[in-house]
Amino acid sequence: MKYFYYFIQYIFVITAFILFKICGLRMSSAIGGKIFEKIGPLFRSKKIIHENIKRALPDINNENLEILTRLMWNNYGRTFAEYIFLKDFRVGKFSSNIEIEGKEILEKIKKNNQQVVFVSGHLSNFELMAMFIEKNGINLLAIYRPLNNLFLNPFMEKIRRKYICKYQIKKGIGGTKNLIKYKKQNFSTALMIDQRVSEGILSPFFKQKAFTTTIPAQLVKKFNIPVVPVYIERIKDVTFRITIKNPIFFSKEKSIENITGELNLELEKLILKKPEQWIWSHNRWK
Repeated sequence: MKYFYYFIQYIFVITAFILFKICGLRMSSAIGGKIFEKIGPLFRSKKIIHENIKRALPDINNENLEILTRLMWNNYGRTFAEYIFLKDFRVGKFSSNIEIEGKEILEKIKKNNQQVVFVSGHLSNFELMAMFIEKNGINLLAIYRPLNNLFLNPFMEKIRRKYICKYQIKKGIGGTKNLIKYKKQNFSTALMIDQRVSEGILSPFFKQKAFTTTIPAQLVKKFNIPVVPVYIERIKDVTFRITIKNPIFFSKEKSIENITGELNLELEKLILKKPEQWIWSHNRWK
């Protein structure tokens, strides 16, 4: 039954992408946002979403809670519709839709051939982060979590490798071994640190402990390299801003737990800038 569901899901996604391609980016993004506003609540618990939001915004009133939830689904749907246009964001007519703050930081990293860990969360259209960094000449390795859908995952992996980041490894123990190999070849790393991971540690996140990846902290400890937070926001419709923040240098005395906790605090700040553009539907705290 599970595989039948995955196949139906695969057919739906491919059909949607074909229709989106016909409609064009701007219209498809708007349509995707409206569709997810309607169907998103059918697949994810509204109660969990509201509980998650209240962890970060305990004083939010019911009206703003509903608005934030609707806008979250809208951004989620827009991001889904924009997948089929990733090529155009990288090298095509939509590359000018991305403005950059802190590009000089990226240029300095490239000029010095410096190895860093880029971290962010599933904010706005999060796929554009690694795309932009690699496009600007950084030797980059992206860490990703494969989709559960075995029909859809190869298609999405192909898109990611072709238009987002050529070098990608899966999360997990096997992936970590490959990661070390690439680090020895002076590759920087990009990853989202906001997913719940079973191989992580319990670290404070919005004042309650959540399982959090320790990969950035492990790389900091092993290779003595800085962490560079990256913030991406949807400014309006299909225009975006990527902000490259100053590198964070951790002392050798900092433990993996300390580093992980500090990065969670940094992630909280990014999320709270535009909370409607983060995915609140996943239960990070279960």
